[in-house]
Amino acid sequence: MKILITGSNGMLAKSVKNRFNKEELICTNVEDLDITNKEKVIKFIEEIKPNYIINCAAYTDADKAEENKEVAEKINSIGPKNLAIAANNVDATLIHISTDYVFGGEKDVKEDYKEDDEKKTTMVYGITKLKGEENILDNTNKYYIFRTAWLYGEGKNFVRTMLKLGKENEEVKVVSDQHGSPTYAVDLVDIIAQAIEKKIPYGIYHATNLGYTTWYEFTKDIFEIANIKCKVQPVTTEEFPRTAKRPKNSQLSKEKLLSQGIVIPEYKDALKRYLKQELN
Repeated sequence: MKILITGSNGMLAKSVKNRFNKEELICTNVEDLDITNKEKVIKFIEEIKPNYIINCAAYTDADKAEENKEVAEKINSIGPKNLAIAANNVDATLIHISTDYVFGGEKDVKEDYKEDDEKKTTMVYGITKLKGEENILDNTNKYYIFRTAWLYGEGKNFVRTMLKLGKENEEVKVVSDQHGSPTYAVDLVDIIAQAIEKKIPYGIYHATNLGYTTWYEFTKDIFEIANIKCKVQPVTTEEFPRTAKRPKNSQLSKEKLLSQGIVIPEYKDALKRYLKQELN
């Protein structure tokens, strides 16, 4: 199986490379393959003819996206379109990673988001990622779009930041009114692998670890497992103003994936596995 990985220097791509290390991998970053350049993307993919394209390239800084709309648009919207066109030309399957931000996050937290729920995002990051999804649907039929949220793994991430702050401070303040599922990159990639192996129907799926929490409660979990005595103080989103409006509800239903027999670990189990590796 020949797999093309874009954005190969990122957190998710590193987990993809580890998970699929026995396959024939073509790993590219922007210097090797600029996904915003249609002609180069088509030529490159027609030459290597991969079976799968896993797109890990994305403009993910939601705050900077508000100020750099054109760049975010190129990477998050035009890039996936080019990959979809090229994938369709060589009959490859495109695997694309999207986000809960496409919804806007205003739904009551008593409910979670299903794949077909109405999209109400107003932030540039969410808008560009949604357009990327739509461009894929318009240009190929062989695709998996996995929407994820609160991702952590190898490299800079929320868990590492909290570990550092917890060791350096007696108290930290963490937002307590944003709800979602912390997602270990290793588990997200395993979901992708299962989808390929089981040949589940093409389409859009929500892919996070199971269970819902808040950043505040998640931080308490981190400190408890890591045996850090730092006190966690809950604060509201309004007390931490950001350039891009953060979703209050990032809860994504996994029923569609589960109905296909995909095994998804609980977020606390994932955190324990990550911290066991991180703290040793």
